[in-house]
Amino acid sequence: MRKLLLILFITGLCSLTVFGQGEIDKQQKIFYRNERSFGLLLNSDGFGISYREAQRVDFLNKRVFEIEAGTLKNPKEYRESNPLYETPGMFVYGKINSTIYIRGSYGHQRELYKKADLGGVAIRYFYSAGPTFAIYKPIYYRILHQVSSSEFELIDQKFQPGVTQPYDIYSKASFTKGLNEVKFLPGLFIKGGFNFEYSKLDKVIHAVEIGASLSAFPKKIPIMAVADNKAIFFSLFVSYRFGVVIDPLNPETNKISYILGRKRPAPAVQ
Repeated sequence: MRKLLLILFITGLCSLTVFGQGEIDKQQKIFYRNERSFGLLLNSDGFGISYREAQRVDFLNKRVFEIEAGTLKNPKEYRESNPLYETPGMFVYGKINSTIYIRGSYGHQRELYKKADLGGVAIRYFYSAGPTFAIYKPIYYRILHQVSSSEFELIDQKFQPGVTQPYDIYSKASFTKGLNEVKFLPGLFIKGGFNFEYSKLDKVIHAVEIGASLSAFPKKIPIMAVADNKAIFFSLFVSYRFGVVIDPLNPETNKISYILGRKRPAPAVQ
């Protein structure tokens, strides 16, 4: 996963460099730039989504508020199927809990380089921190249980270390199985990185972000049936962000019809 993230990062930088120059930008600039954006994240612990609001402090700096949710995985997870049967799905042998996280953070963003033209790239760095909550529930498997020498039945059962073998598992049970056993674990996290914003429209945000995060919990999260589960998660991430710039001084320009360009000024009379 980390090699994939490194390849995506290098590819993204090369693409941004290729499109780093373009025609002169003649759009009227928004000075009081607040931002609202959504993000799709790929990281070394899984994937996630986020919602962010950035409020302008001065010409180069913004306060950042963000809510993020995603998956937490163990590096030893490996998807497989039953080698003896044509099973209806894949499963991770030895996984005992399915885990997601929810984070809320407050941080800072500073612009390093502004876009000089329509094909330019604005570069910013950011950092944020806040509480995180791990939410995990037990995974149930459909186990082939031998009733007689020639008869088997399927039963829903948790993974039993030292007992459950790969050929005993037919498939995963329904996701709803075990919802009444959900557990929460609070923690703290910090993250930082760089934002490369390349949109050609001043009101629209298209950006690629790369960075790293560190999440810490008071005890190990039992994701796998092994002794080396983690309480501290270090993760590299790449994300794509899309959103809009909000101008509080000109609220009429914040309407969707204006942003999408459906309302255009009348052509000048020759």
